[in-house]
Amino acid sequence: MATELPAATIRTRVTIPLRFPDGYSVTAEAVTFHGLVDGAEHLALLLGERSKGTAPLVRMHSECLTGDVFGSTRCDCGPQLREAVERIENAGGVLLYLRQEGRGIGLYNKLDAYALQDAGLDTYQANLALGLPEDGRDYTAAAQMLEALGVTELDLLSNNPDKARQLRELGVKISETVPTGVHATPDNLRYLSAKVEHTHHTIALTEPSRVAG
Repeated sequence: MATELPAATIRTRVTIPLRFPDGYSVTAEAVTFHGLVDGAEHLALLLGERSKGTAPLVRMHSECLTGDVFGSTRCDCGPQLREAVERIENAGGVLLYLRQEGRGIGLYNKLDAYALQDAGLDTYQANLALGLPEDGRDYTAAAQMLEALGVTELDLLSNNPDKARQLRELGVKISETVPTGVHATPDNLRYLSAKVEHTHHTIALTEPSRVAG
């Protein structure tokens, strides 16, 4: 049985231009909300125009200051965000930018986890070593945002099966799960492999043997 959600309402709609370091630019409608259950300042970006009769393409992207803003190659977050914006613009849909740094543990804890990763732990082991969950993200607020936007059925742009599971349990109908590209680099290959091994992300790595644990 789907979880009954408290209603969220739209607070502000404003048009903003987006421009990425590679020169790609697009205009989005940014939407903010009242009544989100976690009290965080999550943001929806409405992009593109979808064809009649098609479900919107939706990406739930968790904030990553190091990857999204500073271009860190320790993760694939920055390239995933850039890819998602263009694909959603082309298909028509919504990017939910969720303030869930470090899979929900926060920026400082994420950097503490990086130090443990440098000492040999993988990204999930490092979180546990800090006494934190492997993945502390909850997508109830995301489902509220979608409901407030009138989105009840969607195509989900994600490699993470937990996102689809949580949304379905929250009453959101997913027509199709669409994988993102693989943005592997020498710096993030171990991180990506851990996502495959621990949480069964659908990432086709070409060199998994190079990655330990």
